[in-house]
Amino acid sequence: MIYCLLFFVSSTLYAQTKVSDHIMTLDSLATSPKANLNDVSWISGNWKGEAFGGITEENWSKPSGDSMMATFKLIVNNKVNFYEIEIIRQVKESLILQLKHFNGDLKGWETKDETIDFPLVKIDKNTVYFDGMTFEKVNANEMNVYVLMHKKDGSTNELKFNYKK
Repeated sequence: MIYCLLFFVSSTLYAQTKVSDHIMTLDSLATSPKANLNDVSWISGNWKGEAFGGITEENWSKPSGDSMMATFKLIVNNKVNFYEIEIIRQVKESLILQLKHFNGDLKGWETKDETIDFPLVKIDKNTVYFDGMTFEKVNANEMNVYVLMHKKDGSTNELKFNYKK
């Protein structure tokens, strides 16, 4: 009985790992917590910000059809640098964020059937932690998105996108 309790407590403690100030990852043996799209519906809206030396736009739909959909665009020097199509979708009793990147001419970065996947790690009152990406509600008209960026040398850093409606 004590062994079972210790196993449960230790597996709960190590289900998520904080890798930077605002980013968490999901342990490879852990499962995502229960959640639904209503828990993250505050993300919906038309958001604008600055990053990568340019202007960013991220437009999230309201939940429908067991998903939320977004488009992302980065404009540098009045030209589109790249796009993303993103979704948050209901999978069983949890959520996953998935995305694909595209050049300015809409040629894909990932292969046809490949997506970049961010399983849900944790949801707090104003913060949604996906594995490597975090959405933080500052107020009704402002949010921060933190992304764990992987460098060619194997190191990582946290990139912050500040968006306003």
